[in-house]
Amino acid sequence: MKKAFIKSYGCQMNVYDSGRMADVVAQHGYAETGTAEDADLVILNTCHIREKAAEKVYSELGRLRALKRERAEAGQDTTIVVAGCVAQAEGREIIRRAPVVDAVVGPGSYHRLPDLIRNAQARQKGVDAEFDQVEKFALLPKPDAARIRGRGISAFVTVQEGCDKFCSFCVVPYTRGAELSRPVAAILDETRALIEGGIREITLIGQNVNAYHGEGPDGAAWSLARLIRAVAEMPGIRRIRYTTSHPRDMAEDLLAAHAEVPALMPYLHLPVQAGSDRILKAMNRRHGADEYRRLVDRIRAARPDIALSSDFIVGFPGETEAEFEETVRLAAEIGFASSFSFKYSPRPGTPAAEIAAQLPDEVKDARLVRLQAQLEADRQAFNRATIGRVLDVLIEKAGRHPGQMTGKTPYLQQVQVNGCEAAPGDMVAVRITGTATNSLFAEPVDPGRTGAPLVAAA
Repeated sequence: MKKAFIKSYGCQMNVYDSGRMADVVAQHGYAETGTAEDADLVILNTCHIREKAAEKVYSELGRLRALKRERAEAGQDTTIVVAGCVAQAEGREIIRRAPVVDAVVGPGSYHRLPDLIRNAQARQKGVDAEFDQVEKFALLPKPDAARIRGRGISAFVTVQEGCDKFCSFCVVPYTRGAELSRPVAAILDETRALIEGGIREITLIGQNVNAYHGEGPDGAAWSLARLIRAVAEMPGIRRIRYTTSHPRDMAEDLLAAHAEVPALMPYLHLPVQAGSDRILKAMNRRHGADEYRRLVDRIRAARPDIALSSDFIVGFPGETEAEFEETVRLAAEIGFASSFSFKYSPRPGTPAAEIAAQLPDEVKDARLVRLQAQLEADRQAFNRATIGRVLDVLIEKAGRHPGQMTGKTPYLQQVQVNGCEAAPGDMVAVRITGTATNSLFAEPVDPGRTGAPLVAAA
């Protein structure tokens, strides 16, 4: 059997897309493999959010050029495909810059991968970067039960693609297109197949997931909150999450879902990007810092034990030292359980890239170090606050030591559970006994025992 290696860069959307591409090529005789060295087909599923993410792809293509030559000398053909957002943004330029590439496919067109691969094997290189999300989802094969079981007990389900917000720093509207919400029936069918295959945790994903407004079976547009309630009613589901959200789309019914749906985890990724109103306006974020703070207060009132994570960009064009300090202050006030932070990276074609007042890298570097120190201190404080608490852990796999299993808390913390006899997919009540840099340690408590909820820092 032929083998396919798929490497995913960037966001959860790409992880989902990589899995669906594996499903597509499996129908044409390709089994997944974990290394490029023994793959007949290599797909790089790329990210274009930051400059370094794109450059990593070209660096990888340089390595693959040598690998493809070595395999050819051994009489083995290798087809190399670049997929994802870099493919959408750069198209045929990728083949010009890296002739080792046989085909380029955008995120809206990967249902047509088999045709591109056949053409490439006939020495006809091709580029397909059309926005065909509706056709794509209609034509994708159903997830295979055996492959589902091989991917663990958690899965992503794309419910929405694209973005209409047009933040001035972001390429997503150009690489993923306008917002599109999948029909409710299609999402529930896919989710049902995943649950039947052993999945116990579903994360509903989209570039702007809480803007979801898909057509329901009744013909009405469903909100994300209504979709969450429908998923929660499906037998076998243990946990529901969603990401990534925009502060402007946190509707009242979604806050109510956090308060009323037990399967919806008390963990919310809600990017703020900056703490300065002037910078937020320049970013076209359409919310201010105090508006974000008030939203956090409403979320915590609805679900007092909720934990928040966020995204930050430092060194946006024209950002002053005082404006950067406003971002650090906002982060410290809210106390995020986890965060992602980056230096501003100018992306071609975005309005922010045209601003004259670009900051030097050394300024951005210094600010990122300072912000990350605050964010890491908050993360470790949140982790330490769990010590002594009893939390439910969804078991994922065996740990590194005998009698040890690993899983995640409701707050997405990785936990090593010692003296645990549970199986993947089981929910185990544990008492947190200690913390390490990136994980917690725990022991099981008596069956049926519950603990007090962990209340996020105010």
